Amino acid sequence: MSTAQPATPATSTLPAQMRALAQAARAAARKMATATRAQKDAALAYAGEALLARRAGIEQANAEDLSRAKERGLSGPMLDRLKLDLPVLQRLAEGLKQVAELNDPIGQELSRETRPNGLVLRRVRVPIGTILIIFESRPNVTVEAGSLCLKSGNACILRGGSEARASNAVLAEALREGLERAGLPADAVLAPPTADRAAITELLQLDDLIDLAIPRGGESLIRAVAEQSRIPVIKHYKGVCHVYVHADADPDLAVKIAVNSKLQRVSVCNAAETLLVHQDLAKTLLPEIARALLSGGCELRAEPKAKAALEAAGIAQAKDAGPDAFHSEYLDKILSLKLVGSLEEAVDHIETYGSRHTETIVTRDAAAGQRFQQLVDSASVFVNASTRLADGFEYGLGAEIGISTDKLHARGPMGLDELTTYKWLGDGTGQLRG
Repeated sequence: MSTAQPATPATSTLPAQMRALAQAARAAARKMATATRAQKDAALAYAGEALLARRAGIEQANAEDLSRAKERGLSGPMLDRLKLDLPVLQRLAEGLKQVAELNDPIGQELSRETRPNGLVLRRVRVPIGTILIIFESRPNVTVEAGSLCLKSGNACILRGGSEARASNAVLAEALREGLERAGLPADAVLAPPTADRAAITELLQLDDLIDLAIPRGGESLIRAVAEQSRIPVIKHYKGVCHVYVHADADPDLAVKIAVNSKLQRVSVCNAAETLLVHQDLAKTLLPEIARALLSGGCELRAEPKAKAALEAAGIAQAKDAGPDAFHSEYLDKILSLKLVGSLEEAVDHIETYGSRHTETIVTRDAAAGQRFQQLVDSASVFVNASTRLADGFEYGLGAEIGISTDKLHARGPMGLDELTTYKWLGDGTGQLRG
């Protein structure tokens, strides 16, 4: 069974090649819009089988990527993210099963109303259409993003980083095999057959063929996509998340939430980067939280009042918070620290320095918690819970395509529902406009 991508003439220009690719995806999207749940779930099951059946080819392609990455001097953690071994492939295959088990959002009726003239109006979920996903480093995104687009009835163009080019290509072929075996168009999953970065620029101009762009990666990538694109972009530039310890916080809970939010996993966008503590706790709870963080290997960067309070408590390890400290997404064992005089001051700080990702307040005062949730303008706002819970799996979405800090169309963790839009369906009996 062939799953080769659409051929383009060797003499064609890069813009022509990318337009041909997008046209193929657009044609596939029209067919995917009418695919049944049984077909889509079968495609996911077949793709899982193909991943394991193609193990030798996938590992060979991955070895080529790893060899080139080592030559380029990529770090150990980056190499680890690139690696595709049997346990990783098994997890990816299991992930495809889990996506198949999710409810199919397509066709879901969001509202129904009978107008005075008898016209029945329904608002129904439909696929967005053709989605361009641009990502870095991790080849597993090919399978995860492709499976979510497939389940939601979309076609996708998957443009991964050059460091995982060979791996991404063979993973995409496994998805295409699954689609083809299920009687669906293989071109619902496509990957540009070139490492030329100009291909991204060309694709981002094709707003007549591509409906949505989703960049996943560092801030520089996301800003570049947003600046170049003629297509709507769902993005989050960075995750500068905050923990605010209210004057009426439970001490034990405050320590646990601060430590978990920062140190449970530091290299992710929902890890806390700033700790705000009410000034009434400067001599009591602040040192306790600081000691817990320091014992976990965390470096503290404190503004003058907080640093002075720590030094008075015999804690001399805190460094000065530099001018960019509160804007920083460290993605490391580093935390900015500030004392604030009120809930309103904490909210003002978050409004000034935050990235509208995730914030949490620790408090026993229910009214204060509710006010914090009302005032803070972020995608996720918690009371007495770790910022690390801002995640598609934790939200019961099964999986996520990313986390949006935008306000329009999608906000927060994006699952299947966020890969849909809706259309109005009208059922009449001859109604006319008077």
